[in-house]
Amino acid sequence: MSKKHPIEIFMPPNILKAKVGGTIAAIDMAAIRRAEAAVESLKENFQSWIGDDVEKLASARDAFAKEPTELAREGLFRSSHDLKGQGMTFGFPVVARVAASLCRMLDAVKLKTIPLGLVDAHVDAIRVCMRDQIKGDSDRTAMMLAQELEARVSELISPAAATK
Repeated sequence: MSKKHPIEIFMPPNILKAKVGGTIAAIDMAAIRRAEAAVESLKENFQSWIGDDVEKLASARDAFAKEPTELAREGLFRSSHDLKGQGMTFGFPVVARVAASLCRMLDAVKLKTIPLGLVDAHVDAIRVCMRDQIKGDSDRTAMMLAQELEARVSELISPAAATK
């Protein structure tokens, strides 16, 4: 017969609370209000910032159209990825959605098979959203356009995903 060893259960101390700094009540609400006020004061600059990013996207598109290299694709991806993140922050969810669709296509499709027309459609849709100040997701036409672009990207990616 084998010897039976007694089971010993060890419970490590929970020191997370000490590391975090106590309870939620310890959060400085005044600091949160100051941060919110700072964001509000910057809102007037948001339009300029996102406008600059849209122009960077258009320039990256032009560079890609002129010479579709891996470096040009990376620049186009980076610009669209920036807009994907900033669209929601700056109050342009349709811009974020269209930029996400462009990122998805650029990430999934082989360089030589990226259709420039579909890239242009994404860039133009983003520019129109900015020009017409389409904020929120209540503009039916903009939402239908975003949905259609996503569908075209899905169609393009489906065969590509099957061959990878």
